[in-house]
Amino acid sequence: MPTFVRTEKCDGCKGQDKTACMYICPHNLMKLDKDGSETGHAMKAFNQEPEQCWECYNCVKICPQQAIEVRHYADIMPLGSSTFPLRGTDNIMWTIKFRDQKTIKRFKFPIRTTPEGSIECFKGKTLPSDLADLKKSGFYTGPARKE
Repeated sequence: MPTFVRTEKCDGCKGQDKTACMYICPHNLMKLDKDGSETGHAMKAFNQEPEQCWECYNCVKICPQQAIEVRHYADIMPLGSSTFPLRGTDNIMWTIKFRDQKTIKRFKFPIRTTPEGSIECFKGKTLPSDLADLKKSGFYTGPARKE
């Protein structure tokens, strides 16, 4: 099911031009209502086309205020429950709140296998010196072509 924003929790990422959910959404669905003309809530994010949501939950995971929630399908979770994550540097904890609003379950999963910031993605790679390097066969990733 598509995500939705809890306006009482959303702070519009403190008035930035682009909120975290706008930055991360692969389908550009999240939007900031700066003056309140679209949602009635100024400086709040919202999903402008919920029916187009890919259900990737990137916005849910990145929101610093935990203002974006999702209601999963009944075959995954109990009907009427809601889900929200708490993301740490090396794990993510999903909290499931059942429809009775009393039963809460939490599931913690690792999200990293290495310490944050430890990956050197260009280690051992030759960086291009000009545009012509990028056009060479096998530059950077593929096997070099014998000429």
